[in-house]
Parts: sequence; structure tokens; C-alpha cells
Amino acid sequence: EVAELERLNGITDPKQLKIGTTLRLSGAAPAPARAAPQEPVPLPVTPVAPVAAASAPKASDAGVINWAWPAEGKIIQSFNANTKGIDIAGRAGEPVLAAADGEVMYAGNGVRGLGNLILIKHSDGFITAYAHNKELLVKSGQHVRKGTRIATLGQTDTTSPRLHFEIRRHGTPVNPLSYLPNR
Repeated sequence: EVAELERLNGITDPKQLKIGTTLRLSGAAPAPARAAPQEPVPLPVTPVAPVAAASAPKASDAGVINWAWPAEGKIIQSFNANTKGIDIAGRAGEPVLAAADGEVMYAGNGVRGLGNLILIKHSDGFITAYAHNKELLVKSGQHVRKGTRIATLGQTDTTSPRLHFEIRRHGTPVNPLSYLPNR
């Protein structure tokens, strides 16, 4: 629930959250102490060539959940410490699908830089994030099955239609390509 996320993280105004903010999730280890606020530093934008979908070795716990791709497009941004996920290109309005069975923890646009965002809690400490959606088709508390259409692909808070997709295990971002099936 949003209220639980706000309580765990001392958030008074969710619109002040920024990309890269570490959030504590229920049952996760405490967040590191906050440093004094700093002025944002613009990062140079470098075009990224499409990445091969099979470029990451499979994680040892990849078989814990039967994962599915959340969108059909090409990967235009690979996983790294800054992105914390992958970006999948597409056309506005294309379906965004739940990557695994779970419960919607959040569906809204209160996190700056991610546009219309969905967070789904899965078994074994996994959470998936689906950002920049055009339309949200699920609500907090709703249970979804793998492959369920949860949103339409969009470009909220980004320059072109895409899905930003993250998988987190016990609150730590992991490379989605180490979990998703080869395609």
C-alpha cells in the first residue's frame, strides 16, 4: 500500500521522490542513512544501441518464479547501477503484461520521473516495477496472474514510448535479463 511505503520511508510528499531514491519495502532491511540533500547533477545523455536479450547469465534463483516478458519490443537501455532495470521500446498503447503472479502494491503517478507506475509484489521477496505507462488498468490490492494486461505502454515522464521494467529481490535491483526467459 502507498501509505505503508510512505510510513516506512518517512515520505510526506510522494511527488518529491526522484529516480534513484532508495525505498524501504515491508520486510526489507532498513534504508541507509540519508545524506544532506544535494542539487541534482545533469547526466550526459548517450544513445544506447539495442542490447541482445540473452546477454546476461541466468541467476541461480531464476527458476523460483516462472517469469514472462512484460512487453514485446526491443531493449533500448540495459541494466546498470544507474538504470536499475531495462527499457523496452514499443508503440504507445501496446499492452504491458504482468511478468509473474502477484499483488499490485502501487498503481499511480506519484513517483517523479517514472510517470504512471505499477509495483507488483511476488512470492519469495520479488517486486517488479513497470514505469512510463500510458494507462493503468489495475489498482492497488488487486491480484494479477502472469500475462495479465496491467497497463498500456506510454511515454509519461520520458522522451519516447517505452516500458521501464525492474525486478527487485528483497529490495535490491537485479538484472531482469537474468530472470526473464530467452527470446
